[in-house]
Amino acid sequence: MNTPDVVLIVDDVPDNLSVLHDALDEAGYTVLVATHGEQALQRAAQAQPDIILLDALMPGMDGFEVARRLKADAQTAAIPVVFMTGLTETEHLVAALAAGGVDYVTKPLKPAEVLARMQVHLGTARRARSQAQQALQARSALDAFGYASMTVRVADGRILWQTALARRLLLAYGDSPGDAGSAAVGEALRHWMARQLDGVLQGLAEPPRWVLVAPQPVAGSDRRLVLHLHPPMEEGQGGELLVVMREESGSAAAQLLREAFALTAKEAEVLFWVAQGKINRDIADIVGSSPATVKKHLERIHAKLGVETRTAAAALALGRLRQGG
Repeated sequence: MNTPDVVLIVDDVPDNLSVLHDALDEAGYTVLVATHGEQALQRAAQAQPDIILLDALMPGMDGFEVARRLKADAQTAAIPVVFMTGLTETEHLVAALAAGGVDYVTKPLKPAEVLARMQVHLGTARRARSQAQQALQARSALDAFGYASMTVRVADGRILWQTALARRLLLAYGDSPGDAGSAAVGEALRHWMARQLDGVLQGLAEPPRWVLVAPQPVAGSDRRLVLHLHPPMEEGQGGELLVVMREESGSAAAQLLREAFALTAKEAEVLFWVAQGKINRDIADIVGSSPATVKKHLERIHAKLGVETRTAAAALALGRLRQGG
């Protein structure tokens, strides 16, 4: 059996309360009433109604101020507010919507119209709650299974949510991706997301990846942080992207490539960095060689892998690394 929706009616005129109360009660709703602003805020916080019918003009705290306070409180911000008003001037209707109202009905009230408007907004609120619950469940699962993940708003790079492991990794890698306690991800990550956004939202087979090396690595350690950019977790949230990160060891990965493709240690190291998108000059600096020597290693790598291009070699290497040991 479904639990009836709870409606809070806020009006300082007893006759209005009576008419609406009877109509909503007959329609199967659980009805609460408040006759002034402070009482409305208290009832809303305590009962968490599914929708609020709010009189715009009341003595003391008017409906506009009540709505603003409801929307400013995290406990009540998601409750849809429908204004009841005898004011039809555009400026008043705009004020009602600006205060957080989703709709308005004009007085004298017609119960059938009020019911119809309510049903529309209750349906929208239910879908929003369902999507929020699904997102929370998905995020809880990521956290529970030890995934390092975060959601980032594309517009400004702000971290909206992150797992505990993601927070630790971001702190460990310092300012490269951005401090986990700060309001925004680093500028480099924002630029990377912007470049990759179109492809991600078009559903690329493989999510774009970005490799970060710790700015102050521990002596003897060559661990690095690999970030994968995914489409949004929730449909309709195109402005938010999911970033999944994984810490890995370059030497372990190079050893895997060495064994998989019968490479020398140096060739495996070069191939690993080719797969990370590094150019020959950068690879030379990393492995302590010259660009010309790196080029020779790459030629031998192509021959052993049976490919002709750098891109093909990188694709084979990434495929093997994804398979793991």
